[in-house]
Amino acid sequence: MSGAQASLLPDGQRLHLHHGPIDIIAQAFGSPEAVAGAYQRTVQAFQSVLQNLVDELDELRRPAPARPDLAGPVARRMAAAVAPHAGEFITPMAAVAGAVADHLLSLLAGPDISRAYVNNGGDIAFWLSPGRMLTAAVIDNADRPHVDGQVRLEFDQPARGLATSGWRGRSQSLGIADAVTVLARSAAAADAAATLIANAVNSDDAAIERHSAQALNDDSDLGDRLVTVAVGDLSPGTIDKALGRGQTRAEDMLRAGQIESAYLGLKGRRRTVLPDALRHVA
Repeated sequence: MSGAQASLLPDGQRLHLHHGPIDIIAQAFGSPEAVAGAYQRTVQAFQSVLQNLVDELDELRRPAPARPDLAGPVARRMAAAVAPHAGEFITPMAAVAGAVADHLLSLLAGPDISRAYVNNGGDIAFWLSPGRMLTAAVIDNADRPHVDGQVRLEFDQPARGLATSGWRGRSQSLGIADAVTVLARSAAAADAAATLIANAVNSDDAAIERHSAQALNDDSDLGDRLVTVAVGDLSPGTIDKALGRGQTRAEDMLRAGQIESAYLGLKGRRRTVLPDALRHVA
C-alpha cells in the first residue's frame, strides 16, 4: 500500500488527497493564510485515516450495531451513522466515504474559513458560515455525465452532508436505482441513508442481472447477497413501482429525522422527497 498523497490541483485552489481507495477533492474559502492553515491541518490528519480503518476493518464489516469500543474517529462516525438503521441489514462500511469526509471537514473548517467542502467520490461534507451557500450537481449516470439536477446548500438549512448511492456507483447495491442522492445532517448519515433507499428501489424483473457480492469482490461486507450488475429495459409500470418503494423508504426516514431530503432516479424517471415547507415552494 503506497502512502498518503496530498497536492494542490493545477488551479492552485483545491486540495487533492489520495490513499489507496480514498480519492478526495477538498476546498476551503478564506484568506490565503487561513486556507493554508486549514490545508495543513487536513493533510496531517489524512495521513492516518486509511490505516486506522484497516486496523478496525473486521469490526466495521459486521452488521450494525457495531461494538461500542471502536477507537478511530472515522470508525466511530461510521458506527453512529448506521446505528439508527440497526433493525435491518447494514454495516458501518455503508457510511465509510461520508464519515471520512466528515472527519476531514472537521479539520478543514474554522472561524476564518467562510465555506469549505470535502468531496469523497461524490459523498460530500460541507461547512458554511452565515449567509454563505454552495451548489452541488446531481448526475444519475457517471458513465454518461449529464447534470440531472442541482442542490442548493445554504447555511440556514440543517443539512451538512450529501451522498449518492445506486447500482451504477462505486459501491455494490442490492437495488436498481441509477442514483439516490440524500441530504442529511452529516455526510456519514447521508451515506448510510442513500445506501438503504437505493436498496429499496427494487424489482424482481427478469431484465435485472445480479451476482453474489462476494463473487464480485471477496472483501465485500455484503457476503453472498445478490447485488445488481445490470438493468435492462423496464416497463414504465415496473420503474414507477420500484421508485415508489424507494420513495416510501425515504419518506419514513424523513419523518424519523434521519434525512432532510432525497432525490431518486431510475431510467430517466425521478422522484423527490422533501420536507413540507420545501414541497409547497417547489
